[in-house]
Amino acid sequence: MSEHPAVTLLQQKRLLPVAVLEDVESGLKTAAALREAGLNLIEVTLRNPAAKEVIAAIIKEFPDMTVGAGTVLDPATVQPLADMGVQFFVAPGLDEAVVAAAHKAGCPITPGICTPSEVSRGLNLGCKVLKFFPAEPAGGAKMLKALTAAFGHTGVKFVPTGGIDLAKAPGYWALKSVLAVGGSWFVAGDLVKAGKFAEITQLTKEALVAAQG
Repeated sequence: MSEHPAVTLLQQKRLLPVAVLEDVESGLKTAAALREAGLNLIEVTLRNPAAKEVIAAIIKEFPDMTVGAGTVLDPATVQPLADMGVQFFVAPGLDEAVVAAAHKAGCPITPGICTPSEVSRGLNLGCKVLKFFPAEPAGGAKMLKALTAAFGHTGVKFVPTGGIDLAKAPGYWALKSVLAVGGSWFVAGDLVKAGKFAEITQLTKEALVAAQG
């Protein structure tokens, strides 16, 4: 799994945009803004009825873009999305059925965890990349550092997500166990709705520079 192109790209960029996109037009413009900043990677959350249509449009319009589906709660949605071209999956929690569906589809999945027991369960399910969520409410970089101390020797990597902004992100990037930081501060819904795509590009550029330390 560690050699999957999506995981390699995450490792290189160290930044995962978590986007809630409500229509195809704004979805394509958001993807274009990210690409312009040098980030050909996006997680589109399945939080609204248009999400799958948006994902299909981005994959068709930008074949060089690595597209993931987030907020995956139903295992039945996994294979159809993989067939569509989705390259990775992200879930807010640790659901064995969703993990199994992603593995069956041959796609990496990053399930959500926030306790030591959940890290153990995730590792036992064959997941080497876990989403620390909700990162800030669950104790922030300090909590993740503690989890890393206990599990770092396993080779597990984390994608902390939830309440992180550019000010808080460096605390996570400083941890060797962090593969990438997931965030929406640079693809925020209000920026998308206001059509501020140039601002999305600028904020993404700033985040990418910060990610490389």
